[in-house]
Amino acid sequence: MYIQYIIKQNQRHLVEQLSAVLIGSPGPPTRWLLAHCLALLLRLGDPLPASLLVERCNDIIRSKDDSPSGLPTRLAAVACLGSLYQQLGRMLIASFKDTFSNLMKAMKNAESQGRYEIMLCLEKILCGLGVGAISCHRDVYKAARTCLTDRSMAVRCAAAKCLLELQREAVFLWTSELDNVASLCFRAFEGSSSSVRVSVSELLGTLLAAAVEPPPQPAPRQGGRGRTSLEEVMDLLLGGFLRGGAGFLRASGDMLKGTSSVSKDIRMGVTQACVVFVSSLGASWLESNFSSFLSLLMELASHGKATQTASDAVVTRHCVSFILRSTLGSLLGEKAQTNAAKQLCVYVAAHKRSCADVSSSQHVLVCCLMELGALVQGLGSTAGPLVTDASTGLLDSVVSVLLHPAYSARLAAAWCLRCIAMAMPSQCSLLLDRCTERLVALKSSPEAVSGYAAAVTALVAAVQQCPLGIPSTKGKVVLGLAEDLLRSAAQNSRISLQRTQAGWMLISSLITLGPAVVELHLPRLLLLCRCVFPASLREQDMELRRGDYFTWQVTLEGRAGALCAMKNLLLHCRNLVTDDIISRLLTPLACSVEHFQSTIADLCVLVPSRLRVYELLVMLPPHSYHGNARPPFHRLLPLPLRRLTPCSELTLLPPLCHHDDLPPIGHALRDPAHHYIEEQLHASSVGGASLDNDPFSLCNPGDEAPASLPPPIALTAAAVQLFGTLFPHIISAQKVKILEQFVETVNQVKGQRQQTVQTHVCAALCSLLKLQAGVRGPLGPEDVRPPALSLLSGALESSSPLLRCLAAEGLARLVQVVNDPGFTVSVSLLCFDRLKTARDAASRSGLALALGALYRYVGGISSPQHLSTCVGVLFTLSQDSTSPEVQTWSLHSLSLVVDLSGGLYRVHAEPSFTLVLRLLLSTPPTHPEVHLSLGRCLHALTTCLGPDLQGKTCAAVIRSSVLLGSAVMQGSPDCLVQSRAVSCLQQLHMFCPPHVDLSGLVPALCTHLSSSYLSLRGAVVACLRQLVQREALEVSQLAVTVVKELNRRDNTQLDVTIKEVGLEGALFTLLDQESDPGLRRDIQETLVHMMTSSATTGKLGHWLKLCKDVLSASTDCRTPMEASQEDEEEADPGRDDDSSVFRARSDGGGPFTALRWATRRFAMECVCRIIAQCESADPAHFDMTLAQERRLHDVLPLSTDFLVLHLGDLVRMAFMAATDHSDQLRLAGLQTLLVVIRRFSDVPEPEFPGHVILEQYQANVGAALRPAFSADAPPDVTSKACQVCSAWIASGVVSDIRDLRRVHQLLASSLVKVQSGRDGSVQLYNEAAATMETLSVLKAWAEVGSYRTDAETPSELSASPVTNNGSGVESGGAGLLKLVQSDLSTLSCLWLSALQDYALLTLPPEYAPQLPAAGGSFYTAETVNQSRGHYASSWAPILHATALWLHSTGFVMTDDTPVNLSRPATPTSMGHTSSVGGAKSPEDINTERLHLILGISVEFLCSPRSGDQMENITSCLRALQALLDVPWPRARIGHDQVSVVELLGVLHRLMVTREAESVQLAVLDLLRQIVTAAQEHVREKRHSAEVDDGAAEKETLPEFGEGRDTGGLIPGRSLVFAALELCLCVLVRKLPQLSPKLAGTSPGGSVWTLSDSDCRLVSSALCVLSELPSVCSPEGSVSILPTVLYLLLGVLRELVHQPMVTGSGGGTGGGASLVVQSALQALKTVLTSPMSQQEKSRGAWNLLLRSALNTLLTLWDAGDPGVAVDQVSLLTALTIFLLSTGPDVCTINPLHTLSLQRFTACMDAKDPVVVSRCFQLLATVFQAPPPVSVPYIQSLGPPLVRFLQVNPRRQCCEPVETLSVLGPQLITVLLPLLISFLLDENALGSAPAASRSLHEAALKDLMRLGPQHSAVFRSEVMSFTVNVKVFQIKLKGVCSVFRPRSGP
Repeated sequence: MYIQYIIKQNQRHLVEQLSAVLIGSPGPPTRWLLAHCLALLLRLGDPLPASLLVERCNDIIRSKDDSPSGLPTRLAAVACLGSLYQQLGRMLIASFKDTFSNLMKAMKNAESQGRYEIMLCLEKILCGLGVGAISCHRDVYKAARTCLTDRSMAVRCAAAKCLLELQREAVFLWTSELDNVASLCFRAFEGSSSSVRVSVSELLGTLLAAAVEPPPQPAPRQGGRGRTSLEEVMDLLLGGFLRGGAGFLRASGDMLKGTSSVSKDIRMGVTQACVVFVSSLGASWLESNFSSFLSLLMELASHGKATQTASDAVVTRHCVSFILRSTLGSLLGEKAQTNAAKQLCVYVAAHKRSCADVSSSQHVLVCCLMELGALVQGLGSTAGPLVTDASTGLLDSVVSVLLHPAYSARLAAAWCLRCIAMAMPSQCSLLLDRCTERLVALKSSPEAVSGYAAAVTALVAAVQQCPLGIPSTKGKVVLGLAEDLLRSAAQNSRISLQRTQAGWMLISSLITLGPAVVELHLPRLLLLCRCVFPASLREQDMELRRGDYFTWQVTLEGRAGALCAMKNLLLHCRNLVTDDIISRLLTPLACSVEHFQSTIADLCVLVPSRLRVYELLVMLPPHSYHGNARPPFHRLLPLPLRRLTPCSELTLLPPLCHHDDLPPIGHALRDPAHHYIEEQLHASSVGGASLDNDPFSLCNPGDEAPASLPPPIALTAAAVQLFGTLFPHIISAQKVKILEQFVETVNQVKGQRQQTVQTHVCAALCSLLKLQAGVRGPLGPEDVRPPALSLLSGALESSSPLLRCLAAEGLARLVQVVNDPGFTVSVSLLCFDRLKTARDAASRSGLALALGALYRYVGGISSPQHLSTCVGVLFTLSQDSTSPEVQTWSLHSLSLVVDLSGGLYRVHAEPSFTLVLRLLLSTPPTHPEVHLSLGRCLHALTTCLGPDLQGKTCAAVIRSSVLLGSAVMQGSPDCLVQSRAVSCLQQLHMFCPPHVDLSGLVPALCTHLSSSYLSLRGAVVACLRQLVQREALEVSQLAVTVVKELNRRDNTQLDVTIKEVGLEGALFTLLDQESDPGLRRDIQETLVHMMTSSATTGKLGHWLKLCKDVLSASTDCRTPMEASQEDEEEADPGRDDDSSVFRARSDGGGPFTALRWATRRFAMECVCRIIAQCESADPAHFDMTLAQERRLHDVLPLSTDFLVLHLGDLVRMAFMAATDHSDQLRLAGLQTLLVVIRRFSDVPEPEFPGHVILEQYQANVGAALRPAFSADAPPDVTSKACQVCSAWIASGVVSDIRDLRRVHQLLASSLVKVQSGRDGSVQLYNEAAATMETLSVLKAWAEVGSYRTDAETPSELSASPVTNNGSGVESGGAGLLKLVQSDLSTLSCLWLSALQDYALLTLPPEYAPQLPAAGGSFYTAETVNQSRGHYASSWAPILHATALWLHSTGFVMTDDTPVNLSRPATPTSMGHTSSVGGAKSPEDINTERLHLILGISVEFLCSPRSGDQMENITSCLRALQALLDVPWPRARIGHDQVSVVELLGVLHRLMVTREAESVQLAVLDLLRQIVTAAQEHVREKRHSAEVDDGAAEKETLPEFGEGRDTGGLIPGRSLVFAALELCLCVLVRKLPQLSPKLAGTSPGGSVWTLSDSDCRLVSSALCVLSELPSVCSPEGSVSILPTVLYLLLGVLRELVHQPMVTGSGGGTGGGASLVVQSALQALKTVLTSPMSQQEKSRGAWNLLLRSALNTLLTLWDAGDPGVAVDQVSLLTALTIFLLSTGPDVCTINPLHTLSLQRFTACMDAKDPVVVSRCFQLLATVFQAPPPVSVPYIQSLGPPLVRFLQVNPRRQCCEPVETLSVLGPQLITVLLPLLISFLLDENALGSAPAASRSLHEAALKDLMRLGPQHSAVFRSEVMSFTVNVKVFQIKLKGVCSVFRPRSGP
């Protein structure tokens, strides 16, 4: 209200100011904005002055001012009138009649701009007044009728929009005047542009739709008629298509002449109008009336007048196909499309036998079959019920057409079969068998041979699009059939031609199967090709002298087919085509070329053969054209220019032009959605693109129906391409001669023929330049440049825009190839000079474009002077308002200059912005091509400035210019201009996001999302994709807010979707409707960005609900799983299997309806993305307890939405997808289920402790998996389901064996299928698919079998008893073991077979001849390459499971091989026979198995390369660990030192390259096992030697262990050295201070900074290190002992020197304590090594141990005041030395003295922990053998006694225990001390804890020593000076022990 008040206060001044602008000659954008402002001002303010303003505008319109400023003023007045009436509506109805009369008078004398504005004004008036303008509806209609056929295309568009608005209220338009309006629209189509056809077709289609289904009217109108029938409407359209807009007399005359005068423009317009008609009525109407609509539409396809010529027939078929594809493919959901396919089948069945009128029925069948194929292909595997439904008979109907007399119908049926095979790969093999059988049975019928051969060709070629393939045997069948056809072609002349063509079609399709199949048949194929051609040129000359026309026709057909087969060989099997094969192909090519040169070139039968030769020559490698023995292919040059069939520019030139230069050339190349239909306007007179032009195109790759050009036109295009290939290989003189001949030819011909020749020549030259630029090859001598430049510069002045575009591109390529700056300058000067003299628009346009494109490929413009000159010239040309064409091309060239000059252009940026804005504001809207070029300039200028736009001074002005220019273009009525405006704003947002107002941009984008133009939708989605990367939430909120504010009249279905489910929901709807791959990809990326930005920040529930709604929006109300379940329940109501599964029913009333499977599959992918995103977000997403707690306590509601709370929805969505009809959706559902299982398997259920949250969904998982194991399930689905099964079982969720058995039964059924092998059922897919399925099953079983090994020992896998719990139900683990155990014998054989297959397939290529000729157990020789990937993804779990099985059996051979196993154990029968023919021993079999596993593991660990390499590495290491746990393989490995050293090298590399803790720990564990195996081997050899030698002296025994007699360890051959390297690697990487070179260089290199995992690694390394001396000989142990001791003491040094912050020197903490224990244990192991006692090494050991002890004793001196010494650890190490070594080491001075000092110092330490530990260690020392203990007792005993006597009540019990060890020796000293430590009863209760413990220890020792020394004890008691009574009470228990021994 406040704003309205302000407006009313200032309304008069504002109106005056705007009125001044009105009379100031405003430009088009200004007048539109002025009109909008005036109308808005009066609507919000006081509307009373509106009448005066209307009158003033009328006065301006009436004025006769003819000055230059008068026209813009009148146009502005007209625009103001329209906006005023639109905004104010009936408030101005009083002045409406005067205004309308004034406008009608003005229209009579108005020019095109005036008529355009008046039509727009009338449209707005009608919109504003509504029913109030009913009195003038007839007059408006009359005025619009005239304008609808105006010569100006913009006026026609405006008139169509005016009539479209008029029809809302004018009922007569679609009742009484419908026929007249239709005729008027037909005339408007004639000579129209693309935009006119779109506008007029929208009008006509809307009127026809209103006539069939009249919109609801508030009151009945008079003068109208009732509802028009569909037949009447289609008759109107049919009449327009057949007769056009001509009158009766003209149409009758054409009919009498037998000619058709209907232009293609009219037919294109009628086609688009039919699409609009059906789209306006909607999907429901189409579904209800499709049968009638199809029947009427097929009347058009079968009408003789529409198919008089071949070209007309092709155009008609394209039009009908466009109508069907645009309606059925876009409007209908899957269920409705299925019903439509059934109707098409019925129609095909009704017309397949109409042989009486073949010419009419063939076109009907072609259209129906093509659309049927497209429908089935779009439905994918969801069309399965449609194909298998016997009542529909789809396959029978299509196959029956293969016998139709018309070849085009037979080819269409073949293509339809290919579409069925691509949609449902399971049908491919069955259809192939059916067609081959019929072909063999009916090979005497020409139609049958042709039709069934085409079907077989199409089906074999469809394998390119089917990853599962077909059985390899089918290729042999096809080749045999082709050979039979070719051999029998000469037997019956009636079908010779058909058999010849059919045979070569089959061979061509066979080659598309790829090298794996072709390689086996290559010699036969080459022989067949060679037999068709003469052996030499001499025989070729002899052939030319004989044979009639038919013979030559058959011969040339065979040669053309052979050449096509050769072309496919080069295309699909390039790696098989060697130089030798190329040399064989050159002879047939040479014969063909000679034949062309010696035969009449116009012979029509030569065209296909010549075309094949051209295509094949283009594909040959360049070196094929060189050499003396090469045929003279240069004789094909020069091209026969005058004899080539004219080729359409749109066919020949666009691929050679630059894609950026195509938009300005016209409207025909504008919107990609209309390309299919618009290209028919330029079809040649010899016919348009069609499948029947080249039946071999059935072999082409791709999923779109091939549309080959007519052979003459295709020959021209191939000749142009061949010129570029052959020209570089001819001599220089001939190059010049050919180009000069081209110039002469172009100059000789005139008129249209000259343009045709010029087009061909320039296309050939540009093809040459493009190829040479791609390979950086030279053009030739300098003499070649002038004729080439002359050809291209002449084409720059052509009247054809496309030819000028090509010439500009050719000049740029010429400059690039020549690569001479001087030549570049000369060409630019040539353009400047010609621009000075050029006067016609075409010349100036072409030369202007050449200026911009010239530097495109030479690095851009680097000369400021040249840049200034170019800018000046282009500025001048762009301001030539008299020629919009010149403006368009010069502005486009200016944009190229901006792009090519980069930062150099910034000095010209400001005047360029000024120019662009001035032209945008002054150029009339009737020239959208100029606006498009201006938009490209604005975009280029924005990109040029880039980040500089973020400035605050001049940048602000430039930003305003960009925003203003974009706003102007957004107001343009042209869709391409609007899309360019969106791109400019997107570019500005990229460089300065804060300066782009999203509140204004997002509404515009949402409005254009529902545009009918693909280019505009694409630009909008691309912009949204960029916006949501930064402001996803803001964009989403703005979209919803803006759409809610829209007027209900302006709402589209997309707007309604935005209101209900937001912008993301609208994008899902748009994704479902779009078919363009690029746009679909952009939509998906936009959704992913939006989801990533908001899924974990408060909108998780919204996204999951959205995905659930998308998934539920299928047409069928129940999934196939539900249907099957209900059927099963009806059949067996008592069954209880999965009875608790929920029903995946679609939720009614959702925001989406009938979404296709591809959209629903993307929704499932989004769910997986959400789960993955939550993994890195809040932990509460996967913790139910935490999520519920956060939900109760968090204040913000947006932060309480967690993924675990939506687990039910996740499982439901996965279930719905996994049980769908679509195989792709099933795969996505199973993948989602797999992700859910992996992420939620360990989430506990808070309400039921001990259970996990997924337990409640056990039945649902089983039900979701069951369809994947059905008999008809594809192998890829079963493979994915096996992965889910193994994950489900291994997850540990299942606790009940009964639930476990459900999934186990699925795996068991798949195992039975694997056991049956290839003979079990009919093979539908390639052997590689069976390999994939088999390996997936075995992998799943392997994962199940190895699941329990992480928590249990491997031997438990084969545990015989399976215990039950108290309730009688088996536990999950025990039940799992039992389930696996039952099939373990079968699985082990299969696992071994798979592993040997994998081992063979991983051999290097040079060993390929050693592979089995028949293949392996699970692969065939033909599928070796395809199978490698399947083995690579499955071998690791199988390897692990096999090792566990061997571990469980202990490598003991059992005789439990299953009798029903049809597959061999291995391809080479491993384990059955030996090399000499006898049976292998168990030792040999076990050795092979061991080497198999070891070899696979080592080969992989050498170079891990797969994507999931960490899992594979872990599996390899675990497998090796399992093997080394068994004695037999451990003994074998210990014996084979070479293999062990190699394995250790691999492990060392793995340790260096992999940082994962699990991998490194596993490596060290495996190293420990290897060292153990070596120890056992050495020990066994020593024992054997001792036993063999008997009583021989030990000195004479041979030395065993590494080092032998010399003690040398050879690197690369020594196990000890390799193990030492590995341990050193771990220790130095974790503790760099151990290395003198690295000491102090690595920060944090202390053990106290290591993590717990690092500490475990160090501990493991120390453990292995300590065992190495035992593997050596005595001399060898001496060699490694210094290193071992250095490392052990080095680690100990790092351990005992602790930082002060860690604590006092009393002990360690954390993971370091583990390292301390390991270091001390390793030290003890080394010190007690048997090698230290060997006589040969004892002396060296003692010397080294003394040195080590000396080093240890020096560690008490830290040398750094900030470091504390761990005296406990050092004292423990010292004690280990004293106890483990002999007196020769410990009692030697000064080591003995230092040791005593360390103990004495610790006894006097202040830390009680140190003192306590010291006494404990002394006790162990005192108990040592006398040579060690006596010196320490003598030295440390007195201090110990004094220590106890100082203050006995404050001592701890450890000294007492220490002294009690010496009881027998010091009993007289000890007993008094012990008695003194006793407390009486009164003091015991209040004594300190230390005194009480001392009392208990003393009492315990007294009770132990008293009975042993009773006499001494009694004497000490009697002499003890205390109260005897008290003492007796204290020692009551002690006295009772020895009282019986006392004497009288």
